[in-house]
Amino acid sequence: MTLVLTLVQNASDVPLDLLADDFADATLRVVRPDLGEPLPAVDELGDGLVVLGGHMNAYDDELAPWLPALRTLLADASRVGIPTLGICLGAQLLAAARGGRVQVAAPPGPESGVVPIFWRREAVSDAVFGPLVAGLSDRRVTLQPTSHADAVVDLPAGAVWLASSNQYPYQAFRIGSAWGVQFHPEASSATLRTWMEHDGVEDVDAELASYAEHETELIGIRTTIAAGFVDHVRTVATQRASSEQRADERVDA
Repeated sequence: MTLVLTLVQNASDVPLDLLADDFADATLRVVRPDLGEPLPAVDELGDGLVVLGGHMNAYDDELAPWLPALRTLLADASRVGIPTLGICLGAQLLAAARGGRVQVAAPPGPESGVVPIFWRREAVSDAVFGPLVAGLSDRRVTLQPTSHADAVVDLPAGAVWLASSNQYPYQAFRIGSAWGVQFHPEASSATLRTWMEHDGVEDVDAELASYAEHETELIGIRTTIAAGFVDHVRTVATQRASSEQRADERVDA
């Protein structure tokens, strides 16, 4: 079964990047609302939805007039059972769409570079992150690239809190059939450099030194996360196809 994933890219310099390799076996339908392309309806998403980051904030409807529709799409997808992954801005939009709260320019300040992510006990049995976390030591820590100044400060009611960092508590969460991550598993060193230069980080080389030092580890973490998401999408798609086939057989009978 070839999976169909809808990918919403909100800015030209915030691409799928390294995750493109991990999603290579799926058919990707890339939607660029920043270029005027309309967002699909929830029943047009295919087998899964991925929403990437961007330089706007989660409430910046004037600058990015497609955001209300994107928040609605995320809320709908997470409620009807479509596996969904929101990254950075995508995670913030998901939280806001389901009743959580995002703080623009959060007081702890920007978080950038490669940071430790602390996985909570709830992540051990998680459908997407469980394969990663189950293989960790009792401390359950991984490194992740990150680049953000806004942050989720209140999770939606019913959300499952999965991970935190030293600076921000809500680094990963699950709500309905959707997952949000504040960090950037997809980001290459070159992409991080572009974002840091855009944001005016003073010593970009120093910030990226940890990426170079831990690149092999970061690759392994990224591919495990991606495999967890793709495997979950495939499981849900298979279950849906089987259910539809049984329904057709009952009609024919």
